[in-house]
Amino acid sequence: MSGLAPAGDYRSSYQEDTTIFPTRNSRIALWVGIVLVACAPLVFGRYELGLLINIGFLGIAALGLNILVGFTGQISIGHAAFFGFGAFMSAWLHERWHIPVVLCIPLAGVATALVGLVFGAPAARLKGLYLAIATLAAQFILEDFFARAQWFTGGVAGRITEPFELFGWRADREESYLYVVLAAVIIMYVFAANLMRTRDGRALVAVRDHYLSAEVMGINLAYYRTLSFGIASFYAGVAGALYAHYLLFVSVEAFNILFSIQFLGMVIIGGLGSIMGSLMGAAFMVLLPEVVQSGADALAGGAIDRALRIGSSISFLREMAVGAAIILFLIFEPNGIAHRWRMIKAYWKLYPYSH
Repeated sequence: MSGLAPAGDYRSSYQEDTTIFPTRNSRIALWVGIVLVACAPLVFGRYELGLLINIGFLGIAALGLNILVGFTGQISIGHAAFFGFGAFMSAWLHERWHIPVVLCIPLAGVATALVGLVFGAPAARLKGLYLAIATLAAQFILEDFFARAQWFTGGVAGRITEPFELFGWRADREESYLYVVLAAVIIMYVFAANLMRTRDGRALVAVRDHYLSAEVMGINLAYYRTLSFGIASFYAGVAGALYAHYLLFVSVEAFNILFSIQFLGMVIIGGLGSIMGSLMGAAFMVLLPEVVQSGADALAGGAIDRALRIGSSISFLREMAVGAAIILFLIFEPNGIAHRWRMIKAYWKLYPYSH
């Protein structure tokens, strides 16, 4: 049903068929969503705004991984390491070369993309389990680099970062930094949506669908697989820089293998090969632990709490909830939240007709 169109929805050109917003209502919904997020500081407190900011920069990183995994059919278990490299690079550029933070963020993305190309070039000729092991090696190599390169990361002590500043306006609070992240999300998601409409974007999808057919059609498999690693690393670097200038401190321990698994969970839960699903998956992974925490607080002191000792094991329950969510989505909704949302929209477009 997700591919069905309602009566009167005619597409007479290729441009109309590949448009980002197929209907007028979709464009209106986008603008309404942007306005609602922009008005969030008028309604929510710092805690809720912090959740929105986390959804924003994690959604950018998840989108980069989705371009690699969902659109190109590759795999990466080291995405958190590139996320961390972008965070440290932005902080180092500002401290060492006194570059404004507004320029450090995209430069960190470019530098991370170059590192991603270094690891992606040999990994692009691998597939399956061998590719997974190669990206896992990248994770551990960069983790070891973070711990040893004290000049770059500050070592185990970490590195202090500076807040975002533009023409004298400092985004050093959640109420102001939300707009920085919102602007970055809009730019990065619009770029990704347009990329998938280009020749290169269609080539990435062709590599995923059937690499032998793509090669027969003249698509350079090694080039586009390497390109996908570079794009994914660029997104991770930009997201990591936004993370660094939000927390104002970057620690080596934050970018471990568990963080990379969480990025994979965002892509799986949101929907492989879906741009909107990347943001949905990030929102799900950020809000799920909060829901678990709220449920544990509601059960505190009761018979269930005394029997299961929820209060003392809440941190384990939060991790278990994330793992259980990934397993349940793989079993019952392997196409992710974005696919279910398309099914719901298709149902209401065709209602009350079953066909």
